[in-house]
Amino acid sequence: MASRSTKISDAEWEVMEILWEEAPLPSSEIIRRLEPDTDWSPKTIHTLISRLVKKKVLEVEKETNRYLYHPLISREECRIKETESFVQKVYQGSASLLVANFIKENKLSPAEIEELKKLLEEGERTRGK
Repeated sequence: MASRSTKISDAEWEVMEILWEEAPLPSSEIIRRLEPDTDWSPKTIHTLISRLVKKKVLEVEKETNRYLYHPLISREECRIKETESFVQKVYQGSASLLVANFIKENKLSPAEIEELKKLLEEGERTRGK
């Protein structure tokens, strides 16, 4: 299983997005899907894939004449780790400072504020049990 503290780069995240959408895939298909949106060479993409395997975020399995790659960590788990890392680094671990900043800077719509209220109420109910 992937390490809970594994950080992936922005470029590695793009590779993961391909595999979170559909896996397992061979490297040739990952390259085919990334080439239109990036200026990366196949060698660069192979390097990114190799790093993700080394970080134990991707697993590789041999299928007759090719290798297939699939994620060992979910998109949601990566989002949670990235969010925790960001909040820790930028807001000294305070999620309330993050939310306050978004509210003060008018970055949240009224609908998003309502959704946050519902989430907070739900969190209070869940913790109260």
